[in-house]
Amino acid sequence: MDGIFETVPVVRIVSPCINICEIDDVSGLCAGCARTIDEIAGWTSGTAEWRDAVIAALPARRDSVGKF
Repeated sequence: MDGIFETVPVVRIVSPCINICEIDDVSGLCAGCARTIDEIAGWTSGTAEWRDAVIAALPARRDSVGKF
């Protein structure tokens, strides 16, 4: 039975989620992590580069909305 199963590496996906999940009606951003609902939904299927770009944008989003 050797060779039937292959080993798949496990990749840990870092998330900015802090378990305060509530989308603001005005900004469209999560009150906890400042991501949009589309970004949250696509987080695990997005590329590492895309996730890095979203994470890089979060501080400016928080500053512009002023409630995070």
